[in-house]
Amino acid sequence: MGSAESQNRYLNPSMAEFGTTIFAEMSALAVRTGAVNLGQGFPDTDGPPEVSAAAIEAIRAGHNQYPPGQGIQPLREAIARHRRRFRGQVFDPEAEVLVTAGATEAIAASLLALCRAGDEVITFEPYYDSYAASIAMAGATRRVVTLQAPDYTFDPDDLAAAFTSNTRMVLLNSPHNPTGKVFDAAELAQIAELCVEHDVLVVSDEVYEHLVYGVEHIPIATLPGMSDRTVTVSSAGKIFSFTGWKIGWACGSAELIAAVRTTKQFLTYVSGGPFQHAVAVGLDLEDDFFDGYTTAMQSKRDRLCAGLTDAGFDVMIPDGTYFVTVDIASVGADDGIEFCLSLPERCGVVAVPTQVFYDDVEAGRRLVRFAFCKRDEVLDEAGRRLAAIVERSGR
Repeated sequence: MGSAESQNRYLNPSMAEFGTTIFAEMSALAVRTGAVNLGQGFPDTDGPPEVSAAAIEAIRAGHNQYPPGQGIQPLREAIARHRRRFRGQVFDPEAEVLVTAGATEAIAASLLALCRAGDEVITFEPYYDSYAASIAMAGATRRVVTLQAPDYTFDPDDLAAAFTSNTRMVLLNSPHNPTGKVFDAAELAQIAELCVEHDVLVVSDEVYEHLVYGVEHIPIATLPGMSDRTVTVSSAGKIFSFTGWKIGWACGSAELIAAVRTTKQFLTYVSGGPFQHAVAVGLDLEDDFFDGYTTAMQSKRDRLCAGLTDAGFDVMIPDGTYFVTVDIASVGADDGIEFCLSLPERCGVVAVPTQVFYDDVEAGRRLVRFAFCKRDEVLDEAGRRLAAIVERSGR
């Protein structure tokens, strides 16, 4: 959708295609119009009270100065325990875990550290918008493989053709934003085999790892030949619904993490001192919390999908994340940007046009993403409002 930044004569040309993020634009539109915001993916309730209480206690205990550059030891140890407990992965908290300012910094620092000018980075479209920006900042070139709606599979031949002698990295996101796709074992095996064959690194964005519904989340680092070539990223924001704390992490071999740390220290250096102590508490919560979180989000998914279906939309039910995509052709529309810009005035709901996450914008022109990480009454109200405009349009 863009903004004045793209025409700014002072801006580095490599960033000229990037303006204000779509999430900022649509959230500002929600504020201006008083609309129900199902655009930006942030929950409208706080996470577990024992975690927020731990943050307050950490502030009162004086943990308010710079934490260590790699992150506080209790959090690094908790991250290592969490990965072993839920994913069967073993990481040394002293050398193979790095705390970051959210997953976005972990991804940016990884690309800046591991890519050189002229390198190519493969990612799947639609892609989270920061991926393209981070690739550009690293001086690399993105090559995209399209996930084909409605089931978001990819053509193995397209993937194989994307690998060249310049390929440095695959930037993988599973569970996948914005589609809700969870890559299955066969798809991950194809990616892994090509990475091994071409000696390519992987940055695996797994921030939605606890939001999978009836399928299995498989970390690509657990596949043969992948543990020493993969940086695995996750985030407390998506696990505990404290998105404003911006506590993320990267796990990988000591050599990879040392490289990422070298770059990260000149970005934020450190962040979120007291919040790091709180997240350490959260990662050791009992299984009841994690199971309950997944169950609650699956219920919200089903609630919003039902409301969108009742309103007349063709809904693509996601296997993961807290986003659902619809095809607006089912309600007589054919351009996602126009549809989303008009929606707040027409019915007081904000969504995100998925086409902004594609290089091939035609592939996503009719797709729109809604977030269901909201209170049930908000989801129900959004469904009623959307149904009303469809009825008025005669669809």
